Amino acid sequence: MAILLDRDTKVLVQGITGKEGAFHTLRNRSYGTNVVAGVTPGKGGQDVEGIPVFDSVKEAADATGADASLTFVPARFAADAILEAADAGLGLIVCITEGIPVLDMARVYNYLRGKDHVLVGPNCPGLISPGKANLGIIPFEICAEGSVGLVSRSGTLTYQIVNELTQRGIGQSTCVGIGGDPIIGTGFVDVLARFQEDPETEAIVLIGEIGGSDEETAAEFIRQNVTKPVVAYVAGFTAPPGKRMGHAGAIITGSKGTAQAKAEAFEAVGVRVGENPTEVAELVQATVS
Repeated sequence: MAILLDRDTKVLVQGITGKEGAFHTLRNRSYGTNVVAGVTPGKGGQDVEGIPVFDSVKEAADATGADASLTFVPARFAADAILEAADAGLGLIVCITEGIPVLDMARVYNYLRGKDHVLVGPNCPGLISPGKANLGIIPFEICAEGSVGLVSRSGTLTYQIVNELTQRGIGQSTCVGIGGDPIIGTGFVDVLARFQEDPETEAIVLIGEIGGSDEETAAEFIRQNVTKPVVAYVAGFTAPPGKRMGHAGAIITGSKGTAQAKAEAFEAVGVRVGENPTEVAELVQATVS
């Protein structure tokens, strides 16, 4: 079983006629994702290799029954694209776009708060339920269907650890890249809760980064609510204090937000922490074998 995304999910792609949008849309469709429509204002009536293009999300959703959106809209328009998908009633919205201003995302976050929509991202690789559907840019070639759920702040580390798992014959139920921007739609706790409730997810991998306190919050949630085994990895043990690193979105001050502090928080609640991606896969293999 998968979380959030399966074979029946009907997907529309916002920004389908752009280079990146078209490329990944066709890759996802070739994997079996049920892509039913695309949206690019002003290009309604066209198609992308048989996928109809509409001028608005509402028009596309009404015509096709789409219930999920994949967004490749440029940063200056991406926040409005997310809001448009929400207003059209789409339950799952995945935003790949990077570089969206924090103020724009604050507006989106406040608008969606308390509503039933699930926003994954922005600045994320999306999610894949191996063997079922791909909603984003995670390379499906490295994935395998199975029972390990994965949630990650890092795109590249997602690919590396998924590949390490697959090479050991360990398949995944769903892999979710939540993104590392300061304001994101779905956090560790949201995904952990879904994996905990999924009867076919037997173990969980959590990939964190330096900066902020999301990993510490996740550790406390695991202590109180998660009964399945969790293996973690935290990138950034060699990062210098006081520096902003990559898209972690936070400055490390003293011991707060460091990889060491996060690893200690996980270990304190019984989560084993790998020192590198290979060790993470080895720990998972020992857990599920």
